[in-house]
Amino acid sequence: MKRIIALTLALALLAPLNVLAQTYIVDPSNTTIQFKVKNLGIMYVKGAFEKFKGMVDIDEADISKSKADVSIETASINTGINKRDNHLRSDDFFDVAKFPAMTFVSTKVEAGPDKDKLKVTGNLTIKGLSKQVVLLVDGPKSPASGNQKRVATATASVNRQDFGVSWGGIISDEVFITINTELVKQ
Repeated sequence: MKRIIALTLALALLAPLNVLAQTYIVDPSNTTIQFKVKNLGIMYVKGAFEKFKGMVDIDEADISKSKADVSIETASINTGINKRDNHLRSDDFFDVAKFPAMTFVSTKVEAGPDKDKLKVTGNLTIKGLSKQVVLLVDGPKSPASGNQKRVATATASVNRQDFGVSWGGIISDEVFITINTELVKQ
């Protein structure tokens, strides 16, 4: 009887540890990966990537143990203009035949500059070139629907030249990225 009580007590104490680290997948039906870049130095061209997958481990007890891993299909780029999208898919830009995906793998997660914000540092790989990028993340927060989902918005800016996306002098080098995501508990 003492062994059963001891085992029950041990399981009860360990149970919260299992709840603290949770794996979530990126819900593609409730996620957008968007970008904007200045064209001709005046106007912004906006677009999105429509096919992607990802996983996020969130450790509520120690946020530094959290991690993210996302893969984006480069051919899924969409700016709303087919001719431009086809040019972006060519070897002048993303070279989707040779590099069908770009990836982001986190290397560090820490508290951000404001409450309820995180700073997620990771390696962004585009066209086989990896550079460190910092995402500023608002969230992840639990929506009113409970603990089965988390929502977050992440922003960053990158220099396209760092990734060999160097065609075109009329396009600014700085590209702004915004990710709005809903994560679903695995």
